[in-house]
Amino acid sequence: MAFSTDPEHIAISKSKGIKIDWKDGHHSEYGLQFLRDKCPCAGCTGAHGTPPRQAEADTPFPMFKPALKMLDVEPVGKYAIRIHWSDGHNAGIYSYEHFRRICQCEECRSGTPVSRPGTGMPPALQ
Repeated sequence: MAFSTDPEHIAISKSKGIKIDWKDGHHSEYGLQFLRDKCPCAGCTGAHGTPPRQAEADTPFPMFKPALKMLDVEPVGKYAIRIHWSDGHNAGIYSYEHFRRICQCEECRSGTPVSRPGTGMPPALQ
């Protein structure tokens, strides 16, 4: 069975990131910088023939750089959200499919299903 791209619950913290509980029981967490680095817009991905946006490098002087924040988050239909960033960017439409594809949990990074508590079965078999 394929993973669900339907969120059950979305928790948004404009200063920390986004947490999503998926309808298939999976849980994903995304930090601000990770989300900004994974912006799916054409400008950030290089779809217009320009070089893709490089991930933010850790700077030895972070106090001189304003903290990244989400200024606003708005729904886009029933399939995505748009994030307005404090760096002025707002072109990315983050589909729920994109969120699920970029999940960084151990299960998603390894590609190995982890059994869900109380079932003893991998999620694909539940």
